Amino acid sequence: MNSKRLIPLLLVVACPAALVWSSRLLAADTDRSPIKIVSPDKRFTIELSLGDGGRPVYRVDRFQDVVIEPSGLGFHLAGDVDWTRGFDSLELVKKNEHDSTWSPVWGERSKVRDRYRTATVRFRRKKPAAEFQVEVRAYEEGVALRYIIEEVSGAKSVRIEREQTEFRFTADHDIWAVYSAQGKYSKVKLSETRGSVERPCVLETADGKVIAIAEAALVDYSRMRLRRSDGAKHTLTSKLHGPVVAKLPLTTPWRVIMAADNAGRLLERNYLLLNLNEPCAIKDTSWIKPGKVIRDVTLSTEGGKACVDFCVKYGMQFVEFDAGWYGDQSDEKSDARTVARRNLDLQEVIRYGKKHGIGVIVYVNRRHLESQLDELLPLYKKWGLAGIKYGFVQHGSQKWTAWMHDAIRKTAEHGLMVDVHDEYRMTGWERTYPNFMTAEGIGGDETRPTHEQALANLFNRMIAGPADHTFCYYSGYVEQTSSHASQLAKSVCFFSPWQFLFWYNRPADASGEPELEFFKYLPTTWDELRVLDAKIGQHAVIARRKGDDWFVGCLNAGKPRTLKVPLDFLSKGVKYDAHIYRDDPKVKTRTKVGIERRQVDSTTVLQAALGSHGGMAIRLVAR
Repeated sequence: MNSKRLIPLLLVVACPAALVWSSRLLAADTDRSPIKIVSPDKRFTIELSLGDGGRPVYRVDRFQDVVIEPSGLGFHLAGDVDWTRGFDSLELVKKNEHDSTWSPVWGERSKVRDRYRTATVRFRRKKPAAEFQVEVRAYEEGVALRYIIEEVSGAKSVRIEREQTEFRFTADHDIWAVYSAQGKYSKVKLSETRGSVERPCVLETADGKVIAIAEAALVDYSRMRLRRSDGAKHTLTSKLHGPVVAKLPLTTPWRVIMAADNAGRLLERNYLLLNLNEPCAIKDTSWIKPGKVIRDVTLSTEGGKACVDFCVKYGMQFVEFDAGWYGDQSDEKSDARTVARRNLDLQEVIRYGKKHGIGVIVYVNRRHLESQLDELLPLYKKWGLAGIKYGFVQHGSQKWTAWMHDAIRKTAEHGLMVDVHDEYRMTGWERTYPNFMTAEGIGGDETRPTHEQALANLFNRMIAGPADHTFCYYSGYVEQTSSHASQLAKSVCFFSPWQFLFWYNRPADASGEPELEFFKYLPTTWDELRVLDAKIGQHAVIARRKGDDWFVGCLNAGKPRTLKVPLDFLSKGVKYDAHIYRDDPKVKTRTKVGIERRQVDSTTVLQAALGSHGGMAIRLVAR
């Protein structure tokens, strides 16, 4: 019996439900016949075939809708070697299905199901000789593909000049374009994009459905962005930050295509990127601690201790010392092994914090990380620091992508947690190294985003995973672009296991405003996520559960509107105390947040009457 045909026959015997899927694969096991993989729930289909000119191509369907029309695959290698056309055959190498459930160390949900069908297909060309494999997976949440290049004709390494993965859409969809990770989103036609757009990249179809293109498991490769094709209509093409040089065999990051009826479903299923990464590589994760953070803006012993006391009072877990504690971050001569501030006894603040159960985090600029990392890590461990915030990391190229992920591995070896700032966006690797707590890659509150921008970030950037949004609760600009009730709501909507709630604020700024109780009870990791209502750039209602209790964030932009908040996600037959925080100009506090308390259950439908840049936060406590 042909060994290539043995596995599918065994699958038919062991799993009758796989009969249709397996028979299709058997029929497709020829030199040029398309090879099709269907997700376990029959929602998504990905098909590999040979197109015109021997171009390796794929297509993606969701139910009866075409998501990605036949789109090219391949590379241009060093020496002007073209691996995008002239291929003679495709061959099914292997296939499998998988179904498991795993528990993150921390996350937006306590359990993650990892269920998919997969196949690896080899594309081969005789003259000039070339071959590569494409591994595909079909999930309920979307599809993913990645390239595998093995040793060919004795070659031990490869240099990829350009990756030519296409994403050809059925029409000139609307796209939420942003050209830097912390940039401002604009909704334009795909044909109107310029330069390279950031990923995840979300498109909206004429009938209101949504598509997302993302990248997963980027560890030692050049970052992908997406550029409008010059030669193909309605098409985005992968645009690497630079060339990739690798020993063979090489496995690339995943290229991910998600699709759903609305933006909320995409956000609910962002765990797909986690599933495309390796399981946790850290044996003992007990030292990895999520929590809420206040930044000390004084860089002094007195200020640090005041922040510790504030954390104790308001249920927070960390104090962070940012740029300047060891000197000018832009000066190569500054030394992150020493404290430059005369009025800062960092060791005393760490000791005081530990006495009260509060951890200390320090910022280090990339200049000093690059030159001193191997000395800093054992030293910071000795000092008793909880973690490091990496600042202005170099990003995008293969060299600096590999450097940063290696640096995160090293921090794990020393029992330190990490927050990566500026232009980097996560690709799910926090599953493998959960000491990687959060990253920026977002126009957070220090950039003073309007609610339109916040609601664009929420349904684009947040597909990539945690975002350090740097909330600025008492800053004056909040009253110009947002509201204090919406600041509470955003702390629920925007997920980060390290949640920086007071970025520009001192403990003395808090004047006993009663709504701070919401932050006190707020978790930063969750057991369940529900998006109750969503429209990119316009409004959102998001509910998250921790244990028996729920937290809800409602945000609005553009024009005043009233959103319904049905509480049918609550346990039936259980009464809850609802603590509702809304904007109220009649309240005699400077933050103007009114608090309503009432009893609710799963049949209750609350009304969120929101201003043009308003918000409402709700805490639901089981009785």
